[in-house]
Amino acid sequence: MSRERLSVVVTRRLPEAVETRLSELFDVQLRDDDSPMTREELVKAVKTADVLVPTVTDTIDGGLLGQAGENLRLIANYGAGVDNIDVSTARQRGILVSNTPGVLTDDTADMTMALILAVTRRIPEGLSVMQKGDWTGWAPNALLGGRIGGRRLGVLGMGRIGQAVARRASAFGMQVHYHNRRRLRPEIEQEMEATYWESLDQMVARMDVISVHCPSTPSTFHLMNARRLKLMKPTAVIVNTSRGEVIDENALTRRIRSGEIAGAGLDVYEHGTDVNPRLRQLPNVVLLPHMGSATLEGRIEMGEKVIINIKTFEDGHRPPDQVVPAML
Repeated sequence: MSRERLSVVVTRRLPEAVETRLSELFDVQLRDDDSPMTREELVKAVKTADVLVPTVTDTIDGGLLGQAGENLRLIANYGAGVDNIDVSTARQRGILVSNTPGVLTDDTADMTMALILAVTRRIPEGLSVMQKGDWTGWAPNALLGGRIGGRRLGVLGMGRIGQAVARRASAFGMQVHYHNRRRLRPEIEQEMEATYWESLDQMVARMDVISVHCPSTPSTFHLMNARRLKLMKPTAVIVNTSRGEVIDENALTRRIRSGEIAGAGLDVYEHGTDVNPRLRQLPNVVLLPHMGSATLEGRIEMGEKVIINIKTFEDGHRPPDQVVPAML
């Protein structure tokens, strides 16, 4: 006699291939449209499901977990970041949390390089000229940007994505510098020809490009605050494809408006979709709608990791990508 299938609730639309495979394996409840679940829908989901599959747009806090039913035993997050989940409370209630690390490394690193090039070579400004029909022909001084070869790149957070960016930047002829909680092993440093800075302040003051790649934690909130942004050279630019809260967005806007920072490329924002309107008006700021991981291949691989985590849990084993509070 076959055992009853796990009840799985998915909070957002996922790629069709992922939804199909979930339906084959589990008793799954999928979304009809691509809107985030309301708080009421999330409460209903945690009361009834064995497994919840949320995304970064869902807040799985202590209040929600307090209303979870006895059946909820796994939160299989569709995404690598879990700052949207109260992992400690989940653990106290006997609910495991898993994520999908590693699969988006190359996609995010590619987008980081795209932003560095877009800001330094003024690509959106050129695009705007063409779209408006204002181009009158080539001119020696028109839309002059800067060459990235030979410039110093300061990587803030040298994890998987930071290292992937460093390797790409090195291929473009950039000089790689980094600040990290822990210094990399000497052989990795040598391979990337990366220079370690124990002092973030000292690194920031000397870089031509700052690229942010650290997670959102209490210690990284406004790590690039007004004081630190003031240390940047007026010719330097900053790029962020990690978490918006790491940069003080208002302070960044003020410094770019006053010409004290040359530009920025952002894929994430401090207040989610509520982007500072003054930031949107600046021609030397490139803003993207959280597209860093947006490749079909990457999103399907994320789904495959979710499925493996759920299937391993169903078979009575520890999910391979289990998250515990000590990791955060």
